[in-house]
Amino acid sequence: MQPEHNHLIRGLGLTAAIAVNVSNVIGTGVFLKARVMTCNVGTPGKALAVWVFAGLLSLAGGLTYAELLAMRPKDAGEYGLIRDGYGRVWGFIYGWTQFLIARSASAAALAVGFAIFLNDFLKGFNHSLSTVYFSFTVPFTDHVVNFGRLQIVALVAIAVTTLINCAAVKVSGNFATLLTVIKVLVLILVGLGAFLYSGGDWSHLSQANVNGTCEGVAVTTGGLAGLAAAMLGALWAYDGWNNIAFLAGEVKQPERNLPRALITSMLIIMALYVFVNLSYYHVLTPTQIASVPAASSTAAEVIRRLLGATAVTLMAAAMMTSSFGALHASILATARVPYAMAKDRLFFTGLAKLSKAHVPVRSLIVLAIWSSVLALSGSYDVLTDYAIFALTMFYALTAGAVFIFRRRYPDEERPYRTWGYPVVPVLFIVICTWLILTTIWNSPRQSAIGLGLIVLGLPVYLYWRKVSVP
Repeated sequence: MQPEHNHLIRGLGLTAAIAVNVSNVIGTGVFLKARVMTCNVGTPGKALAVWVFAGLLSLAGGLTYAELLAMRPKDAGEYGLIRDGYGRVWGFIYGWTQFLIARSASAAALAVGFAIFLNDFLKGFNHSLSTVYFSFTVPFTDHVVNFGRLQIVALVAIAVTTLINCAAVKVSGNFATLLTVIKVLVLILVGLGAFLYSGGDWSHLSQANVNGTCEGVAVTTGGLAGLAAAMLGALWAYDGWNNIAFLAGEVKQPERNLPRALITSMLIIMALYVFVNLSYYHVLTPTQIASVPAASSTAAEVIRRLLGATAVTLMAAAMMTSSFGALHASILATARVPYAMAKDRLFFTGLAKLSKAHVPVRSLIVLAIWSSVLALSGSYDVLTDYAIFALTMFYALTAGAVFIFRRRYPDEERPYRTWGYPVVPVLFIVICTWLILTTIWNSPRQSAIGLGLIVLGLPVYLYWRKVSVP
């Protein structure tokens, strides 16, 4: 039997569990995506409908995950569900993909985003982080890697969030709660300011985008293609709705709190997103939103109407805080994957060791190092693009486990049963499949590389199975 200190402890209450989800979801999408969505669907009504539909789709995933996690609230959540539902090989490939590119590249992107927004903030005080100390070209490619102040700030952000997460999970949960409160207040203040002090006009909601510049937007021809493009933008803003699943082994009273955290967090985020985007259209016409420069954001343009040039500095601070909070929540959750794999002897066994605070510190450090490498490489955006295919597939696979478990374990206790079963999980899986096929059609090269990275995990799995001791 393992010593007690080698087990994670349940230190996250309901409030902290909700905060971990909300903090990871609310990044920069709510500030940036209104322009892209307006360019593709044309009218505020359609754009708001897409926000609602994308939120309901994410909620459908949350409702399905709720049954699975309440039934088996194990370490690393999704990893355990895929392993138990589809076998150890799929559990390994899932963990391999998450650690190699999906979650680690996402953390790298959030860290660099934080550095960029801090730079924008400092420009308001006549300071800059744009200094580059040296550059080099990656051999056999045209890719240039820069190292300067921005990269140093990104590395420091990863290091600081990792250090915070080395404390007991209760401390990390409280920190996530604080950052989430700040994020929610920022969104509420933006919305209220837009409604009460901007001199906006509700007639904007009945207008349409007419010849907006749509700078940098790959505008579709409208119709279903436009809705699909807008949907992908909204889903990007909702991504992370499953973050608490990685911490399923550390939530108090998981049979009650995990379903509540998944459902409540999505309802909060949906309400905030619709509220804030409604305020955007109250202040600006659809054409004005479509014409927001690519270097700016709809939120910044709205706040500029209220506060003038000060808005740029304030919005940079808001987006900087939002990125840092998402980075903290992402690293907190992702570190549980290599830890759980190590416990199953499918990864370096040393990563299964816990600190005296019952935290997988070694796993956190390894994740921080790899995320830092991706941040320095400058290729994190490309890696994240390649991971989209895999991430969507694993969402569908995890949701599909609800059917496998109901058939395979009909008598196992289920503290929560998916509302609307089987329609809700089927709808979620069908739309995920549609998004996978759309990705393959629109980005065959990225999809092929994403699939190749998944397949690459198979020989690695065979190696770990061979060297592991039963």
